[in-house]
Amino acid sequence: MTVGKTLWKIILIKLLVMFAVLKLFFFPNYLKTNFQTDEQRADHVLEQLSRPVVQNH
Repeated sequence: MTVGKTLWKIILIKLLVMFAVLKLFFFPNYLKTNFQTDEQRADHVLEQLSRPVVQNH
């Protein structure tokens, strides 16, 4: 019983470390680095969400 709990703790710690490393190195904070104010960030997000879909014929 204690072996199972220990293994689950090790698995959770590994996952936590793995996701922390992935976030730091592969998912930089794009909005924070490219825009100075919250208003600029919000405008950019709104523009990206509401742009029309381009269809290729």
